Amino acid sequence: MTTHEFELSPVPTEARRASIAMTMLMLGLTFFSASMWTGGKLGVGLSPNDFFTAVLVGNLILALYTAFLAYIGAKTGLSTHLLARYSFGIKGSWLPSALLAGTQVGWFGVGVAMFALPVNKITGIDMNWLILGAGILMTITAYVGISALVVLSAIAVPAIALLGGFSVWLAIDGAGGLSALAAQPIAAPLSQTQAITLVVGSFISAGTLTADFMRFGKSTKKAVFITIVAFLIGNSLMFVFGGAGAAATGKSDISEVLMLQGLILPAIIVLGLNIWTTNDNALYASGLGCANITGLPSQYLSVFNGIIGTVCALWLYNHFVDWLVFLSAAIPPIGGVIITHYFTHKAQYQDLDISQNKNVNWFAITSVIIGVAAGHSLPGIVPINAIIASALSFYLATWCQTNQLARTK
Repeated sequence: MTTHEFELSPVPTEARRASIAMTMLMLGLTFFSASMWTGGKLGVGLSPNDFFTAVLVGNLILALYTAFLAYIGAKTGLSTHLLARYSFGIKGSWLPSALLAGTQVGWFGVGVAMFALPVNKITGIDMNWLILGAGILMTITAYVGISALVVLSAIAVPAIALLGGFSVWLAIDGAGGLSALAAQPIAAPLSQTQAITLVVGSFISAGTLTADFMRFGKSTKKAVFITIVAFLIGNSLMFVFGGAGAAATGKSDISEVLMLQGLILPAIIVLGLNIWTTNDNALYASGLGCANITGLPSQYLSVFNGIIGTVCALWLYNHFVDWLVFLSAAIPPIGGVIITHYFTHKAQYQDLDISQNKNVNWFAITSVIIGVAAGHSLPGIVPINAIIASALSFYLATWCQTNQLARTK
């Protein structure tokens, strides 16, 4: 079994990566055109002030949430799924691994379709062949592993920043200035709560897997800083790029915006690279999750997952908003349990074998269910409700169990 991706063991010190490489990796993850697409939805549904409020609040939530996971990953060197063995138990961790891996395969399929659709519009090449070709190329680099992710990110991050900035300039210039752009009518109104939920939901799945990447970081402080920059600044820029074009053209689909701005040819190359890096991250993470369940090498599992995501690409794309709403409540409780368990049981994480002692921690699974229920039923922002409910219920359950055992002794 190959071990260079450390899917079933901590990342050793000698395999940790430099800060610049980790920065490129995390920016490559958050520089995703799906965030631009969601930004387009916000751009035609909110006033400028409400738009920036939703984007900043939503990404601040993501930044704080992922910063905790980045710290834990860099401190322990463990993937999200190995961390879940401590809080959920060895077999209990299969539930979050299956859910997280499944969502990443879904994101992979969405990304493949988001690349194929605009290319089909401009070239007329058959959609099925485009999806197949993109899926194969993205799967190949995911198979190579973390090294390929870093290289691709280093190419895509500056390219998408330049394209996005130019698109925003065209939107402002075409509207007759910043004031005129801000005065554009709202086509599909959204509430502030809906908008923040969309912002958080757009990356809560990948955010929960932050430890999969930051376990390669050399320093916990730098890991936290890099993660905050990636989500609070990098992901916010994607929403601005998408929102400005949507406000100017009335189109929420970023590919349609770029086409109307005459940028479709460079967009094919730049967005292709951008989607490629994020899709590689998604497929890589899905392989780690499946490796935790099966014990098989993550590279081979990533290939299998890539085939599934490619086949289902168009269906996933057409149900994108529904996917976001589901993610906003189903994924955050997992991170809430992992974070709570780590900071209340730090000593256990010194020895990986300790996680083998319990097969299933029903407190953890029940807490996730409570978190999902709270996200759907309580008023307010869905992901925040889900995280708080799962973390609080897990803490209280383990606290009661500890006190009961102490009284028994």
